[in-house]
Amino acid sequence: MPSIVIDARMVNSSGIGVYIKQTIPYLLPLAKVIVLGRKEELQKFSWAPQVTIIPISAPIYSIKEQVELCWKIPTCDVFWSPHYTTPLLPIRAKRRLVTIHDTYHLAYRQNLTLKQKIYATLFLNAAVRVADQVVTVSNFSKKEITHYTHCAPEKVTVIHSGVDKSIFHEDFSATQIKELRSQLPALPKQDYLLYVGNVKPHKNLKTLLAAYALLPLALRQKFHLVIVGQKQGFLTPDQEVFKQLERQPELKNFVHFTGFVPDSLLPLLYKCASLSVFPSIYEGFGLPPLESMACGCPVVASTSASIPEVCGDAVLYFDALNVDQLRQQMERVLQDQPLQAELIQKGRERCLKFSWEASSLKHVQLFKKLLETV
Repeated sequence: MPSIVIDARMVNSSGIGVYIKQTIPYLLPLAKVIVLGRKEELQKFSWAPQVTIIPISAPIYSIKEQVELCWKIPTCDVFWSPHYTTPLLPIRAKRRLVTIHDTYHLAYRQNLTLKQKIYATLFLNAAVRVADQVVTVSNFSKKEITHYTHCAPEKVTVIHSGVDKSIFHEDFSATQIKELRSQLPALPKQDYLLYVGNVKPHKNLKTLLAAYALLPLALRQKFHLVIVGQKQGFLTPDQEVFKQLERQPELKNFVHFTGFVPDSLLPLLYKCASLSVFPSIYEGFGLPPLESMACGCPVVASTSASIPEVCGDAVLYFDALNVDQLRQQMERVLQDQPLQAELIQKGRERCLKFSWEASSLKHVQLFKKLLETV
């Protein structure tokens, strides 16, 4: 039986972790699957008994990972890096597949330290060079990859990400909805607008905060702003976000940071939100808008990067750096119930076009093609 080795160290990260968890089960009938990562993390998944786990402790983006990966990757038919941090040195794999979700580290170098710039330039270009095939998650990202790394377009396969409809849906009981606030004390008693993401500069949270501050006081009193995601732990946080909150202390009464939210509660947060806002400047794909749609929440999103490709006509758009335009679009949705209903229905239809099953089956076809060349 052929063998596939997967670097699963990022299995618990937000976007890439979902991608890994969703794809692995579809590869099990195809080959013997070996995963690299922390044993205590990987053993929690339902597919764990069907894979071989090789413990690896080296952190992402480190010199140590280059040594440990090369040492621990066994002889295999295909090695898959679900992120661009792939070994630069030769490994015991007959074929190599690398997924590059975006080229943010090349497109927005101004947000990086000198060390990060050097690392990103070296590794993204090297990943393309050593890979037999590259996967990316949108046509936008494919264009960016070929632009920044000069990779041949035929070497890059676009496979859109998906939404897990068994997790993100609208079918919640009145009891579940009622208990949400007791499970998340940071939630306000008021209705709320929702932002799901982090505080890195390209997520553009500062524009959302500025636009929210311009909403009429009556609307802010009725609709607070809930920010889901970590404030700490990032190498390149957007300090302007915290400065804004310091400069406008009155916002603190209306803006609520939840910190980490377990996966089990995130769909409920979407379902109970009056509006989901996605102000990002740069995305390879962008899952939160689709997750919002699947949970029956209307979406306002920026016109940047891959977002129109993913969201189609199911959201209300704004220019990512136009604060007043975002304010206008939020105000429109919050005050127009027929528009809310229209966006919710369009969102339901749009998110059906993106499933993890379809994504995973396309990955299976790509792995089959690689295995045929071994």
